[in-house]
Amino acid sequence: MTATLVKPTSPPPHVSLPQRARRLRRRGRIVALLFVLPALLLLGALVVYPVLFSVGRSFFDASGTEFVGGENYSEMFRDPATLKAVRNTAIWVVVAPALLTGLGLILAVLVEKVRWATAFKLLLFMPMAVSFLAAGIIFRLAYDEDPDKGVLNAAVVSVHDAVKGTSAYPTARARDGQGLTKDADGSYRAAASTGEPVALGLVGVPPKELPAGTEPAREAAAVPGELSGVVYLDFTPGGGGEQGKVDPGESGLPRIEVEAVRDGHTAATTTTASDGSFRFAGLDRGEYELRLPASNFAAPYEGISWLGPVLVTPAIIGAYLWIWTGFAMVLIGAGLATLPRDALEAARMDGANEWQIFRKITVPLLAPVLTVVFVTLVINVMKVFDLVYIIAPGPVQEDATVLATQMWLVSFGGGNNQGLGSALGVLLLLLVVPAMVFNLRRFRRSQR
Repeated sequence: MTATLVKPTSPPPHVSLPQRARRLRRRGRIVALLFVLPALLLLGALVVYPVLFSVGRSFFDASGTEFVGGENYSEMFRDPATLKAVRNTAIWVVVAPALLTGLGLILAVLVEKVRWATAFKLLLFMPMAVSFLAAGIIFRLAYDEDPDKGVLNAAVVSVHDAVKGTSAYPTARARDGQGLTKDADGSYRAAASTGEPVALGLVGVPPKELPAGTEPAREAAAVPGELSGVVYLDFTPGGGGEQGKVDPGESGLPRIEVEAVRDGHTAATTTTASDGSFRFAGLDRGEYELRLPASNFAAPYEGISWLGPVLVTPAIIGAYLWIWTGFAMVLIGAGLATLPRDALEAARMDGANEWQIFRKITVPLLAPVLTVVFVTLVINVMKVFDLVYIIAPGPVQEDATVLATQMWLVSFGGGNNQGLGSALGVLLLLLVVPAMVFNLRRFRRSQR
């Protein structure tokens, strides 16, 4: 029987604690990298590659075959449409974030004193659930110039008509050769004498659109020393009748203003009765000129052209405020909830009123939150596209265009110049990056 010799095993190499810690850290980095790798690949495919491709594409011509260097960048600032887009973007950046931050601050402070604060916040935050496409369609209809469609113009027209009134006969006109002469301002005039009644016939008024309470017209009776007459609808239902003469069945035209003019001065003014008759008593005898002012025939007030060249950008900013006010209010309200209440109570005990507390304590303490909200909104408005493209009608699209819409129009909306469009995209990126860096730095400082 033979004995087997077993070679003794050598002890494992000694590993110091620092080396073991470094190995664990290295292993942790590798594991973390493996977990992050899918996200990094997705980020590179969706963000990094498009950015680098756009930067490279901006140095080529429209077809992408010829290298043009910085020609696209110089073309940006020679193109009037691009300059207008830069101007409109500047208006958005200055106006919209400031208004939103101010509104959010005011509403966040006021909502604390509302009994149903949660319901109020929910109501204001609800527009955030609406897509920009749907919001654009909603406001495109709300801004419609036709008062029968646009709710804003319907309200404006109602208020205007209640304050200033409206003409009942916008379509009325006189027959040619029937004694009424039309002036350049749209008024009508006719010669008259005291004691001799006149008949002023108008046409163009549908009988069904006559004011309520209208009575049949009658020939005015001659009264010595008085200037009288009748304003009537020179149209006999069913046909017949004689032009320039008050026939049976013809209606008077009530509520028409009539002026008696002599030597270029208005001697008296009156309004026709329900049967269209009028009379001036107490006038000096002689010749006069009867005048029907243009206000009797003025076209109805149609409201405000919200989507015209002048107001289209403020109108779209108004739609943007409707969507994002709740967002600003909720963020600022969250910051408001963290304020030290003892400082506010101490100020009240020292005799400070609510305005002084708001201005001297609340706003300074909320400054970091207000800054973050403002900068976030600045980044957001630089990228606004949907609202501008949907709300602005085609004829004023150029007046409302911003950098994002101009980039799309130049690249795909008919311009077919992706070199210039890529240059606009790079410009937009360069404008957004500083605001993003500022926000990230503030966030890091707040974490420390």
